[in-house]
Amino acid sequence: MPEWTFGKVLIGIGLGIAALGVFMVMVDRIPGLGSVFSWLGKLPGDISIKRENFSFYFPIATSIVLSLILSLLFYLVGWFFRR
Repeated sequence: MPEWTFGKVLIGIGLGIAALGVFMVMVDRIPGLGSVFSWLGKLPGDISIKRENFSFYFPIATSIVLSLILSLLFYLVGWFFRR
């Protein structure tokens, strides 16, 4: 990676995260995709406490599922580039 600098890599990662955020906000407006991602954040095991003046949400099951999916994705990408 001689031509890449650490700053450029961080900018690329930041732009990728921003693009993912925009996609997640807009996904409900795209016909057909809203139902594909409707499970995100609503799995059994996600902790949601709502009181009169207080609400707490901790998506523990969603975090585990996303971690497994991303781990598998990064493993496959790494395996592909090692060949």
